[in-house]
Amino acid sequence: MERVLVVGASGGIGAALCAALTARGAAVTGVSRAADGLDVTVEETVARALAPLPSGAFDGVIVATGALTIEGLGPEKSLRALDLGALQAQFALNAAGPALVLKHALRLMPRDRRAVFAALSARVGSIGDNGLGGWYGYRAAKAALNQLIHTAAIEVARSHRQAVCALIHPGTVETALGPAYRAGHPAVSPATAAANILNVLDGLTPADSGGFFDWAGARVPW
Repeated sequence: MERVLVVGASGGIGAALCAALTARGAAVTGVSRAADGLDVTVEETVARALAPLPSGAFDGVIVATGALTIEGLGPEKSLRALDLGALQAQFALNAAGPALVLKHALRLMPRDRRAVFAALSARVGSIGDNGLGGWYGYRAAKAALNQLIHTAAIEVARSHRQAVCALIHPGTVETALGPAYRAGHPAVSPATAAANILNVLDGLTPADSGGFFDWAGARVPW
């Protein structure tokens, strides 16, 4: 990827992706809520931030937004903790947000050569791999994200035949997620996570479009 747009460039993984891509010689455009007012939960801000960018100019668009805790509310441990507002906030940020970015970023991707759109998902969004329960809102939002991007990939393939739309689980990363939610899982630095993500994206082909992959490139069950 020679020219890449990173959405969520001010976050831990987003900033690391920008640094890794720049080190590889890519021309990186980073946008974020902090620097550009792009809030993926408000479509008007997505459209406004991306409108000045040239059509067909980006070989890659990576959405590195997302959060586990929103407005102080962390993962639910039981049904008793379910709250409609919290569920809606999870869906808006972690599912609808990246899909809205794809809606407005598709014109930025070329039709005549390979282009990659990637969004950060999470293994806990896998229905088939869920053996523990809990974390209702975050799990459901990531599962919804997977469906949205998988569905979009089918449509994108009709106009951008060499495009790859992918969902990537970056593993457990040392970010603002916080040790309280890592449950003792070994965590990697944002720089390592970024390198892993880019390695996976480098190896994907249009035949993989719509797929859900982990940081090592293995497919994750839906």
